[in-house]
Amino acid sequence: MNLSEIIKSRRSVRKYTDEQIPKEHLEKIIEAGLCAPNAGGRQGTVIVGIHNKELTEVVGKLNLARFDRERLEGSYVSKEQPSIIDDPSMKSGFYGAPSVCVVFAEKNFLYSIPDAFCAAENMVLQATELGISSCIIARGEETFDNEYGNKLLKDWGVPETYIARCFVILGYIDGQPPHAKPINQNRRKIVG
Repeated sequence: MNLSEIIKSRRSVRKYTDEQIPKEHLEKIIEAGLCAPNAGGRQGTVIVGIHNKELTEVVGKLNLARFDRERLEGSYVSKEQPSIIDDPSMKSGFYGAPSVCVVFAEKNFLYSIPDAFCAAENMVLQATELGISSCIIARGEETFDNEYGNKLLKDWGVPETYIARCFVILGYIDGQPPHAKPINQNRRKIVG
């Protein structure tokens, strides 16, 4: 598959089987994230890969614990791949994915959020090439803002000056891939 095909075939998946992805694939996905563009070439992101379904589930529950529905614009994401926005009975922000990558960046660096999401985009594209389903998940900042979350960060050796900016959940899709939504062409402008 060439890059254009990978970009066009990538989908956000929120239904996973229990099958774990190979550790060498997880390492390759993390490597893709570390190769992402970043402000000033400072290489400020830190990526922690969780290759343990039970721990992924625990962190997924922490991710959802402080989810604030009041801040949502709209209320429906997908019939094929429902999200926590569609189904308030969901208990984990990671949808049963057996692996997850946490993308950390410096708390007080102006470009830490774009740096983290550039890493996440590289990771989902690499996952697509490997035949692994993925989804980028936000709500990183509040996920570890609790006693257990702080303990995890210490255990993982994440510097106190860093904060989780996003997650990339990984696994094998349960069912069929969602259909591509038509591109809204009104978003395209070329001037000059």
